[in-house]
Amino acid sequence: MRFFRTFDLMNATIGKLKLKGVGQESPFIIAGPCAAENRDQVLNTALALSRIGVHYFRAGVWKPRTRPGGFEGVGSIAFEWMQEARELSGLKITTEVATPRHVEAALAANMDLLWIGARTTASPFAVQEIAEALKGTDLPLLIKNPVSPDLSLWCGAVERFLEAGLRRIGLIHRGFSWIGGNSCRNAPLWNLPIEMRRLWPDVTMVCDPSHIGGRRDLVGPLAQQALDLDFDGLLIECHIDPDTALSDRGQQLTPAELEVTLKALHRRKDAPLAGDIPALRARIDAIDREMIALLANRQDITDEIGRYKKSHDLPLLQSGRYSQIIADRAKLAREIGLDPDYVTALMETIHDESIRRQVEPTPDTSL
Repeated sequence: MRFFRTFDLMNATIGKLKLKGVGQESPFIIAGPCAAENRDQVLNTALALSRIGVHYFRAGVWKPRTRPGGFEGVGSIAFEWMQEARELSGLKITTEVATPRHVEAALAANMDLLWIGARTTASPFAVQEIAEALKGTDLPLLIKNPVSPDLSLWCGAVERFLEAGLRRIGLIHRGFSWIGGNSCRNAPLWNLPIEMRRLWPDVTMVCDPSHIGGRRDLVGPLAQQALDLDFDGLLIECHIDPDTALSDRGQQLTPAELEVTLKALHRRKDAPLAGDIPALRARIDAIDREMIALLANRQDITDEIGRYKKSHDLPLLQSGRYSQIIADRAKLAREIGLDPDYVTALMETIHDESIRRQVEPTPDTSL
């Protein structure tokens, strides 16, 4: 896809988060309100969640708002309520931190787990400051993907915390702001967390279906998709009375709704592949080899066209031809049952590479 960037990885390893009381046979569940609003709300929600198999109780202490005037959290007083909730419910407690001051307060409150939000991940300066504040601790940390679909920022955040000495690091997929049409609040773009899993194969991967969907009715289906993709856990917003919530009320479930949702989830079996799968995969491998060879042949032709254009002082980009290619290939995709957007994205990537090769100077190999 066009938004991929290349980057180097550190020579460091990340192990799976070892979370007390969480078995390997099922996803670990982090649940709780978007924001801690008052003591009764926190305690009642935590007690209800403790009865349905939740492992960690989450609540926002500070809430970043796009514009001033909205509810921005109650601040550090919420830690007293969360500590009381831990004692009464037996649940571990976790919250989001966005500044070194937040980290200092969370450490003083003896939080069991922290996470950094999407807006924070997008700022290397903020990530570095938080990494410095956490240096010397062994607190588990989850890192949400940045708001934009930029793997470099997400991976860079992981690297900064590794450099600070943290090793119990996990990732949270909460979707991406995306200009394309999508029924979700934030586009899932599942290929991006899948790529992060490829780059960091042992990292713990958590899905936040509440922020991806932005609606209660989408939480269950998105959570199931995450489990189908072998995510390790779920981060779900849950409020004792969502309709009165001071933030994100439309995407929060009641504890009873969460219980129904969790019972409906299905974890697929991890078993050796059998039957026709190995043979089908072999056919895919063969097709991929043929496809790459065809792409190389196509590139040879576009390189020749590029040389002709340069020698005859013609513009490299001819918009009419490009528009025609996109329209024709999308039409062909519809005719043979492929998603036109999928084929269009592929053709855009191929075209970008052709233009890049024509624009960049040819290296002088005569030396």
